[in-house]
Amino acid sequence: MEADILPSRICGTCTLCCKVFPVPELAKPAGRWCQHVAQGKGCTIYADRPQTCRDFYCQWRFSDDLGPEWKPEVSRFVLSIYAGTNSLAVAVDPGTPTAWQQEPYLSSLRAWSEAALAQGDQVLVFIGSKVIAVLPDRAIDLGEMKPGDRIVTLKGPEGYDVRLKPANA
Repeated sequence: MEADILPSRICGTCTLCCKVFPVPELAKPAGRWCQHVAQGKGCTIYADRPQTCRDFYCQWRFSDDLGPEWKPEVSRFVLSIYAGTNSLAVAVDPGTPTAWQQEPYLSSLRAWSEAALAQGDQVLVFIGSKVIAVLPDRAIDLGEMKPGDRIVTLKGPEGYDVRLKPANA
């Protein structure tokens, strides 16, 4: 996968992934800075970083369709593929929770949602443990997502609906 990274797409001063994602190996919750990040510089334990960090790939670094305004330190969110799916995850900096609702982002997320739904996938916004499903015509606040919960998409006569299915249901 690293071979697919665009040579011009370097992290540089961007370290937002070190804030928005949970790192279970470090007991670091989503939305808080990692204890090992030097903000604006990078990871201070890069060679020994946890597997969660090793497995992460920022979509901005792969897609030349995403302009400089999509770089996480500019947009204030990180795009990635949601674990075990082809769904797009938008992990938002809790300090700027409405960043994804601004243009040019919102119209693109809605268009991507339409394409994703046609293939059985989703566009999901994460702000800490809160999850929001983006649909072509609206966003649905699903509330707090807990480990083991699933996101279910239903298609009805009036369009799509998305629900959070608790792990114990």
